[in-house]
Amino acid sequence: MSIQPATRVLTEEQIADFHRDGVVVVRGLFSADEVASIERGIERNLAEPSDRFKVASQPDDPGRFVEDFCNWQRIAEFEDIAFTSRAADAAADLMRSPVRFYHDHMLVKEPGTRQETPWHQDQPYYNVDGFNNCSLWMPVDPVTTESTLEFVAGSHKKGWLMPRTFMNNEAKWFPEGSLTEMPAIEGHRENFDIRSWSMQPGDVVFFHMLTLHHSYGVPGTQRRRAFSLRFLGDDMVHAPRNWITSPQFDDLDADIPAGAPMDHPLFPLLRAG
Repeated sequence: MSIQPATRVLTEEQIADFHRDGVVVVRGLFSADEVASIERGIERNLAEPSDRFKVASQPDDPGRFVEDFCNWQRIAEFEDIAFTSRAADAAADLMRSPVRFYHDHMLVKEPGTRQETPWHQDQPYYNVDGFNNCSLWMPVDPVTTESTLEFVAGSHKKGWLMPRTFMNNEAKWFPEGSLTEMPAIEGHRENFDIRSWSMQPGDVVFFHMLTLHHSYGVPGTQRRRAFSLRFLGDDMVHAPRNWITSPQFDDLDADIPAGAPMDHPLFPLLRAG
């Protein structure tokens, strides 16, 4: 695959918002055809889950929250949106850097799902270090403010916080006491600059991998099918862990030394910057 030069798609205001707040909403980044393609990919993923597929809600939940990772090599719709859409161009704008693809992530909350996604940062669950990165999250169903993602503006600049399992609150990654604990945001929401947006299919939020975010369940009869792409900038390097990361990349330590760029067929360079 030839590496394409990036095409400018975001405004200076959007880029400044991302750097200041760690999150920015971009309306209508994907066309109706692209949304339909992603929707087909999500439905195929649900019908043909990978070994990474997991149910992230309790057995007694009246709905169901499921997710799957790293399917771009077998689901053509996911590969196409990552490689050829304006998503990688927008990531180049935000990171001011060449763009390397990290992974894709499918997330579906069925109607009536009670399971919340607790407040967390993404990067502590990963096997990468560095600061220049971004993720996108986009729904293929309309999302109301009560079931959208919420973000704490500016939290990407405050350092790493303790990652815990979403359902049992266990410290399975970093040892207890080794990182600062997550603040009690839900009990003191008025003390935090919380940003959120209702969204239509085609809308996207870009956010830094250290930006605190969460979402509630999905009440009512509307599904919330969403898709994420993760991108790495020019300072991101491999950080082997002594535990299973999320997602897990088997045997990667033999291919990429600690501290080396993620130069590997699993993480193709998408834009030259």
